[in-house]
Amino acid sequence: MTTIAPSPLLNAPGAVATADGRTAWHYGGPLKEQREAMEKGALFDRSDRDVVSVTGEARLTWLHSLSTQHLTSLKPHQGTETLILSPTGRIEHHANVYDDGATTWLDTEPGRGEALLKYLELMKFRTEVDIRDESADWALFSFTGIARAGDEPPAVQPVPIAKFASKDLLAVPTSVYPGGPFQEADGWTRRTDALGVPTFDVLVRRDRLAEAAEGAGSGSLAGTWAWDALRVAAKLPRFGVDTDEKTVPHEVAHWLAAAVHLDKGCYRGQETVAKVHHLGQPPRRLVMLHLDGTDEHPPVHGTPVTLDGKEVGYIGTAVQHYELGQIALAMVKRSAVADPDVRLITGDQAASL
Repeated sequence: MTTIAPSPLLNAPGAVATADGRTAWHYGGPLKEQREAMEKGALFDRSDRDVVSVTGEARLTWLHSLSTQHLTSLKPHQGTETLILSPTGRIEHHANVYDDGATTWLDTEPGRGEALLKYLELMKFRTEVDIRDESADWALFSFTGIARAGDEPPAVQPVPIAKFASKDLLAVPTSVYPGGPFQEADGWTRRTDALGVPTFDVLVRRDRLAEAAEGAGSGSLAGTWAWDALRVAAKLPRFGVDTDEKTVPHEVAHWLAAAVHLDKGCYRGQETVAKVHHLGQPPRRLVMLHLDGTDEHPPVHGTPVTLDGKEVGYIGTAVQHYELGQIALAMVKRSAVADPDVRLITGDQAASL
């Protein structure tokens, strides 16, 4: 993907950059930023995310055939989530989706867009679609705040029980995130409520990011520390951070509900999804852990999680939350967390569900 310059929002007072220097880790008060985001509203700079566009009349039908989500019935100015799996059902890509009526936009983790673009190009064959890397020209930010009267909330279908009847699951995306044009700048907005309060994503032209962020009127700025703390509390994973190359959809509850349609046509990896859902259980689960805080620094990514001295998983994201203290998302063996009162160890800290 194209190398992107640091965000202009790093010029805001108090900004402390992330390790890669692209966005702000915090703006001087990471715990205060979390509280304000939940109680009043705040804006999160997520302009480091990679952005891919797909145009052409066949775009939704084509993407539907490649991914886990039911996309043929996605309407203009709606968003959703989808996964692309390996032949054995492992998650290879995750993308948030938005269709504006002419273009389907896919935003994915920083550094993951190039692989997604290459895969889509490989699967294009004679399909009349155009796929482009838009990361240099378009940027994403998110904000929390009070929903306006009449705003349509997101809708997520319940995950059906095993051996469900086809009529139990509607032939629409399992998650529908309503959206529309972003009036303050060229772009669009998509409501996800991802953090458990009204939460909106906005895509704008990169050269108008600072202007659009100011026009959003969502309150103070909040950094990636605050975003991570609030998404961990909401059990919202990051692909490639809280997951690994072995992860299957049933191990991640949010994606199973929001990104996987269990009664759609054939796609790569579907057999594994169907077998796990109807005949078995996933080998692991992504869980949120409460850490006892005996170490003032949260464990780093990849720190082993143990039970009775045996390694049963690893830490994905660990962070200090403004109310909950240290919390983490961890991928652990399903059998290790069968008891809700289990006591685990990670680093020098005890951890509980």
